[in-house]
Amino acid sequence: MNFSTVVRKTQLVCVLLMAGFAPAAAFTQDYGDTPYVPTPQNVVDKMLEVAKVGPGDYVIDLGSGDGRMIITAAKKHGARGFGVDLDKRLVALSNKNAAKAGVADRAKFYARDLYETDVSRATVLTIYLLPEVNLMVRSRLLAMLKPGTRMVSHDYDFGEWPPDLSLVMDAPGKPVGRDQKSKVFYWMVPAKASGKWRWQFAVEGKAQDFELDLNQKFQKIDGTLTVGGRKAGIEDARLMGEQISFAAVVESDGAPLRYVFSGRIINSAIKGDASIMRGQTASRSPWNAARPEFREPAHVGLPAPVLPELR
Repeated sequence: MNFSTVVRKTQLVCVLLMAGFAPAAAFTQDYGDTPYVPTPQNVVDKMLEVAKVGPGDYVIDLGSGDGRMIITAAKKHGARGFGVDLDKRLVALSNKNAAKAGVADRAKFYARDLYETDVSRATVLTIYLLPEVNLMVRSRLLAMLKPGTRMVSHDYDFGEWPPDLSLVMDAPGKPVGRDQKSKVFYWMVPAKASGKWRWQFAVEGKAQDFELDLNQKFQKIDGTLTVGGRKAGIEDARLMGEQISFAAVVESDGAPLRYVFSGRIINSAIKGDASIMRGQTASRSPWNAARPEFREPAHVGLPAPVLPELR
């Protein structure tokens, strides 16, 4: 029994227990030992809206069921992508539905184990898995997905990785649960920002050495900024995908200096802008930081098949 078979059987049992429904009442379709819970169409629409899916996106759906997520992304938003599911009959149905919707050239479906699927090409990833399964795949997704990739989950989150956005909505016709409600969770995959960053530029005509020591837990960052040997905690720190920003007030000769930095993390470099303020006087300059000691962590996960080409 492979990973996805365990996922599906665990999902079926747990959903039924939580919802208090018998199998015949809980599922609109039953494909033998791999039944699935379809996401209501209005929830599909909201998930794609929250992720701001557009024509330039490549959407991957893990556990794609009847294909409605990828088909909607292609038909309504002009995106491309594929879905994976273990049940070959659902995969056949999905490809048939894509052809019927006129998007078979942009929406493909494959019989494949979700844990052996290479998702690195995704700009948007959609899932509907149980909490324990989300936790099992979380580290692999973080390792494989590019910073800035948008992720949307139906009903279940990623544990201690807090969503960037969450909402509860009506879900008429939802085949499980008593309240006909669905939760939608949204994340943007953060860049790897932790470590020591160094740069130098002139402050009021004098060259100064800067060191930023960052700690990171998912998209949450904190740390200290040292300027010319003087240290201060950073404020207003924010990490959204590759975009980073923070501020710090550092003591200096005379009035304290307030620094505001914003930029984009690209591997072991940051490129952006810096503002320096003393009282009412402000100046702005380019900001380029480096993290020379940083080493990209080894890839986490199983070898994955080659991604399908959609033409």
